[in-house]
Amino acid sequence: MIVKRLLLLTLGLFLACAAVSNAQERWPMTLADGIGRQVTIKEKPKAVLLGSGFNLVALSLIHPDPVSLLAGWSGDMKGDNPEIYKDFVEKFPALAEVPIIGNGTGEGLSFETILSLKADLAILANWQADTEPGKRAIDYLESTGVPVFVVDFNSDPLKNTPGNMRLLGKIFDREEQANAFADFYGERLKRITDRVAANPEPGPTVLMDAFPNPDRCCYAYGTGGLGEFIGITGSRNIATKNLPRQGGTVSSEYLIEADPQVYIATASPGGTYSVFSVGPGVSAEEARKTLGEAVKNPVLANLSGVQNGRVHGLWNFFNAVPLNILAAEAFAHWLRPEMFADIDPDKSLKEINERFAAVPFRGAYWISLK
Repeated sequence: MIVKRLLLLTLGLFLACAAVSNAQERWPMTLADGIGRQVTIKEKPKAVLLGSGFNLVALSLIHPDPVSLLAGWSGDMKGDNPEIYKDFVEKFPALAEVPIIGNGTGEGLSFETILSLKADLAILANWQADTEPGKRAIDYLESTGVPVFVVDFNSDPLKNTPGNMRLLGKIFDREEQANAFADFYGERLKRITDRVAANPEPGPTVLMDAFPNPDRCCYAYGTGGLGEFIGITGSRNIATKNLPRQGGTVSSEYLIEADPQVYIATASPGGTYSVFSVGPGVSAEEARKTLGEAVKNPVLANLSGVQNGRVHGLWNFFNAVPLNILAAEAFAHWLRPEMFADIDPDKSLKEINERFAAVPFRGAYWISLK
């Protein structure tokens, strides 16, 4: 019995030493980030700066206490979506004390605050890194010895999201969880693309309108960002002519001529930028009522999609977080109901909350008028 215990103790010590050795061998780590930059991280990050507060959502899908990783963060998620911030603070009260380093635009970063925080990694969003202020911030951070890793859940989300999540898993030694989420994402995406490939007939024409208001019309998503989710269903985005990839303002005359068969609005909670309110903390009743108000705009009210009741809406900030697979499922269900009757984003959200989310996501993130 004594010999057996000694053997077990020796084996345990050996495995513990091996684990420490393997962890040490991971660092320094050099990875290509979300926009292809080679980034060397000297040690496992313990004091992270978030250039966009929305990237806390990504960390919360792979780490049980993402707030414990933060040295500072930007206030954009807190300001734009106070309900999701409230849920994070309720679960992790320490978040309320994390220093604010900027407003999330890339222009408002406080270099003085950043210098005082002694961070070992900064994470920026791709749209921040593309700006001149963002490039200056990267240069400044790297000059102070803080590596900058850029993640991209926005410019080409269907292609980039799973890979970016796997990269975050490597950086934070959470590969099992990150790979599981990436696999979850890929399986659901493949379910959509395989069916569309097997049924090549075109889907309906679609207008996706960002932050609608009754007194103006309209900013239409193009083929990039959330606009990709129209294309993967085999449907046709009307905002493809003479507009940049991300979209732009379209005239009333343009919409009347295009006469889309489906109307989709995007917005955020509380009607901050729009009469339409949808997303974290918003009830289905509020989302449906305010979506109905949005399509009272005279131009929208006469479109075929609105007249025929094919009116839907979703949280605009799916374009900033890896939860965007839920938007893809909502689009599939709305645009090609005959092909995707069995796809249910509500079920997928429930599974994300049970398997991945450190803080469960609650609220009406998508809604249909009928």
